[in-house]
Formats: sequence, C-alpha cells, structure tokens
Amino acid sequence: MASREERPWNQYWTDLNSKDLSRNGLHTFPEDRLPITERDQILSLQIHHNSIGILPGAIGTFSNLVILDASNNGLCHIAEEIGRLSFLQTLVVKNNNLDNDSLPKNFDQLHSLQAVNLSGNRFTEFPSPLIHMPQIQKLYLASNRIEEMPNLIHHIQSLEVLNMGDNLLRCIPEEVGSLTHLTNLNLAGNRLQSLPKTLMYLRKLKSLSLHNNKLATLPPEIVAINLVELSLRNNPLVVKFIQGMTYEVPSLLELSGRVIKLNHITYTKNGIPRCLDQYLKSANKCVNPRCKGVFFSAKVEHVKFVDFCGKYRLPLLQYLCSPKCSDNRPHVEGSSDSESDEELLEARKRIKRVLLG
Repeated sequence: MASREERPWNQYWTDLNSKDLSRNGLHTFPEDRLPITERDQILSLQIHHNSIGILPGAIGTFSNLVILDASNNGLCHIAEEIGRLSFLQTLVVKNNNLDNDSLPKNFDQLHSLQAVNLSGNRFTEFPSPLIHMPQIQKLYLASNRIEEMPNLIHHIQSLEVLNMGDNLLRCIPEEVGSLTHLTNLNLAGNRLQSLPKTLMYLRKLKSLSLHNNKLATLPPEIVAINLVELSLRNNPLVVKFIQGMTYEVPSLLELSGRVIKLNHITYTKNGIPRCLDQYLKSANKCVNPRCKGVFFSAKVEHVKFVDFCGKYRLPLLQYLCSPKCSDNRPHVEGSSDSESDEELLEARKRIKRVLLG
C-alpha cells in the first residue's frame, strides 16, 4: 500500500475528516470544539466568517490538514506553528487584517502548499516567504496595497494563476516573463503605465486582465500570446477613443464642399476665393472602406472593436462622414472591392501604430 506521502489526500476524504465551524460567531480559535485526540484526523478545517483575531499555535496540532479556510475573520497574526502542517495544500485567509508582519518567518516551510489566497488584507509589500515557495500554483494577492512586484517573482516557477489586481503597482518586472506556466494573470486596478516585452514568453497565458490602469499603449510583442480573454477597459488606450464623441451638424459651407467633391464638380482657382480653394483641398475621406464620402470638420468619432491578429478584439477609432455610415450601410455608395481591401489593410496598419506604439 502506498504511504501517506504518496497517496492523494482525497482518498482519505470522509465527512469525519472535514470540520466546518464557519459562521459560528467565534471570537477565538475553537480549541475546545476540536479535541486534540481527533485533530490528526481532520483534513479540512473551515472557520471562515467569524471574528477570530489570531491563528494560535494550536493550529500546528492538525498534523494532516490539507485545506484551511480562515477567511473573513479579523485575523492579524498567524502563529509559526503553522509551519508544521506538512500536508497543507490550500490556505485561504482572504478578507482579514493581515499585514507585512503577520506571516511567520517559517511560512516557506509549507512545502506542500499549492494555493494561497491573501486577498483583501493590508499588505503593502509582496510577502517575502512566498518567493521561496516554488511549488505554489495559485496565488491571490488582490485588494491589498502592494506597490511592487519583486524581481524574484520568477522563483515561484510553478505559478499558473497570479492575481494582483487592485493594488498600487506602477510597473511589472521583466522577470514575470519567466513564469512560463501562467494561464491567468490579473493586474487590473493598479497604476500601470507600461508592460514588459517579456510577456511574449507567457505562451500558456489565456486570460490577461489589465482594466483600470494607466496604459496608453501595449507592447507589440503581446500579439505572440495566444490569449482567449484580454480586458483593457478604463485605460487611456481605450478612453481616448471614446471621449468627445459628438457630431456637429454640417455647416452650409461643409455641405457645399461635400457636394463639389462627391460630384467631381470642376472649378478653377481663379474662379473662387483662395480660402475656398484651400478649404476644398482639406477634405478628408471617410475611413469606411465601403464609403465614398468625404468630410471637412463635421465628422463622427466612432469606436469599432475589431478582431486583431485573430486573437482578441481591440478598439479602433474611426472618423466617419455621417452617423448613419457603417460597413453594412455606407453613407455614399460606389467603392470597389479592390479599393476596400487596400484601405482595410491600411486601417489594420493604423491599429498597430496607434495601439501598440
């Protein structure tokens, strides 16, 4: 028979192995409800949604514990005895009062730990013990006040999920590109102005959350990632496309100029004032590849989300000649297919220049 170390914990799972004392109005760790003679039988301990302020040394007596959920308490300290839990795989202590001094120095002795949720606490620094825990696969540090992601982040080489959303990050180290097992990276709700080019090496990444930052461009190398989800809302990259989208009614001068251009009405420079000649030369072509329309100053700013490189959708700002102009219903008919294809190709090039820098 396989030893305890070799067999998966779920082979031992029964109702007797799980203890649920959540939402019991507890103010201290419930040692009296957990006889010491039975503690080594408990694999899952649920004490979330209470008012427990300290996880005491008694936690170290649950020698076979695999899952510990102490979230939504008032935890401000975790005793060093937690380091004795050699089989602990999942630790959830989100929504507490933990800070930079709350984790014991021997926290990195939890060699079986694979999932850690420290979100919703008071950390201002990345918890240093985590750097020495290469086996961690899922790490949640969202909704803290962490200002820096350490350069040594790549030491947590097994990371598949990293959530550092809603912190105070201003930059991301290039070393994040060494986390080659990452499938989900959440950096939303920070103060990021740029991203490292090394993101291109995250070939397994499927979901990248970047909304609510200060990003004006994306690194061109990002197109090398086979993303399924990319969230960019509420960044200058997107916001600048949707501000001030109003349409001014064309003036008589504009309407007259459009008629002259659209109908190819001939005129001579000597036959009209110089200012009108210059005005007519300033006509802009509608960017809709299927429209022959023109405009001068009365244009429609329209954001179109387009499929970019066959991977995800990004915003493209279009200046159209009319609010009614669209790919399906051009305001002015007559564009040939060959012209449309050429202009569409040029539009895609403009997307790269504007969005990727």
